[in-house]
Amino acid sequence: MPVVLSVAATPTTPGLLLRPWRDGDAEALLEAYRDPVLRAWTRWPVTTRAEARAFLRRARQGWAADRRFSFAVLEPEPAGERLVACVVLKEVRPGRPAAEVGYWTAAPARGRGVAPRAVDAVTGWAFTRFAAAGLTRMELFHQVDNPASCRVAEKSGYAFAEVMPARPPFPRDGHRHVRRLP
Repeated sequence: MPVVLSVAATPTTPGLLLRPWRDGDAEALLEAYRDPVLRAWTRWPVTTRAEARAFLRRARQGWAADRRFSFAVLEPEPAGERLVACVVLKEVRPGRPAAEVGYWTAAPARGRGVAPRAVDAVTGWAFTRFAAAGLTRMELFHQVDNPASCRVAEKSGYAFAEVMPARPPFPRDGHRHVRRLP
């Protein structure tokens, strides 16, 4: 059964639906990646239909392997749903106490609390699903020159832990934020 998470509406943001990516999401994915800010912060920008298909294929493979869980984050609209973000749970392994969460937000959704709410939802789901397998800590990384990601981490309950030195694939020093199993 597919995992679907819902997040209640707030005064500034409609409710959110988080679900695994579908093949039909390719056009919305391409539209989100037309934003130069998003392309600048991601390691593998999606700029062609072939890259969108590869992104969606990798997302399916991650779910099938039960190790990487990528969620499309959608807002309801009168004609359906609009893609507003992506949240991914990475590096999930039985017996490993930590996993990583990553995310991006589409340009029209920035500054409205979408990312913190979606990251919080996936974090809660991860602790519920994987605590019995040893997951006790979630980590969120971002480059030091990305203060918006720092705010998302803090709003999502991730405490600043340390500055990490630059290392591939990250060209600049970064922050590591941590959230522990309640």
